[in-house]
Amino acid sequence: MSGVGVLDKAVVILAACVDGASLAELVERTRLPRATAHRLAQALEIHRMLVRDTQGRWRPGPRLGELANAAPDVLLTAAEPLLSALRDATGESAQLYLRRADERICVAAAERASGLRDTVPVGSVLPMTAGSAAQILLAWEPPEAVMPLLPRCKFTGRTLAEVRRRGWAQSVAEREPGVASVSAPIRDRTGRVIASISVSGPIERLGRRPGDRHAMAVVRAGQRLSGL
Repeated sequence: MSGVGVLDKAVVILAACVDGASLAELVERTRLPRATAHRLAQALEIHRMLVRDTQGRWRPGPRLGELANAAPDVLLTAAEPLLSALRDATGESAQLYLRRADERICVAAAERASGLRDTVPVGSVLPMTAGSAAQILLAWEPPEAVMPLLPRCKFTGRTLAEVRRRGWAQSVAEREPGVASVSAPIRDRTGRVIASISVSGPIERLGRRPGDRHAMAVVRAGQRLSGL
């Protein structure tokens, strides 16, 4: 809590309305007096931070989305110089991936300037069934989120267990013939994996055990981007 009573109570109200809440549910979830919960919910509704659904329950309002969209993406802002530094340190192209359902999206990249390289343009949509970044994005997920995908994956549950144990992943010709990669997790402040940072390039240069060469640099980059 911040110590600013009315603000702390308003935040508690907002959190209680994520899945919808009637006044009775607000009182139960927040343990606030009924009159206080009602007054704050109405005030938040006036400011469009809460809205009423067709059943009269409060839900998050459009103003929250407007404020969130106006804020800079802290992860992407911090990732740009770190991806460039990782590219320069390893000599390989570096990427940042986020998961979207059964796909992963390259949201930032720093490409090797010349020579043979693995180019993944920003905005590229890749499967969650192959590649070291996919392994990272799945390794710390609960079993019920992983098991439906595993029959289609080019890696196994044992592979994901090994990724969790050592803290990084590698792949060789898994996503694309001739390409190797190394990836590490990026975590939020609670420790949850929210993204994967990777380097990738030709097998001829990275070898059959690319983690031996680049895992330490990739893991350190992931750690620097974690907890933002």
